[in-house]
Amino acid sequence: MKKFLTGLLAMFMGLTVAMAQTPATAKKEAKPKTEKKAEKATPATPATPAATTKTKKDGTPDKRYKENKTAAAPAGPTKKDGTPDMRYKSNNKSAGKKKA
Repeated sequence: MKKFLTGLLAMFMGLTVAMAQTPATAKKEAKPKTEKKAEKATPATPATPAATTKTKKDGTPDKRYKENKTAAAPAGPTKKDGTPDMRYKSNNKSAGKKKA
């Protein structure tokens, strides 16, 4: 009986693996070639010091560089760990407003 149940279990497992989903074949769409512009634009020089800071792809400042490591001090009171205390209006824009 054990051999029969073991064989039945092995057959069931084999069937479930055989019926598993196959990976979808992705169709690669050909991108239309864009015409090269005859006029090449000159690169714009950054006008503000904020634009000269090095940033990551998502636009946040890259903390590996010295000029980005200094953080702006919060305007209002802070907790012991240095984070802004959100109980005060100067730190929390929605403080004191009634919830709907």
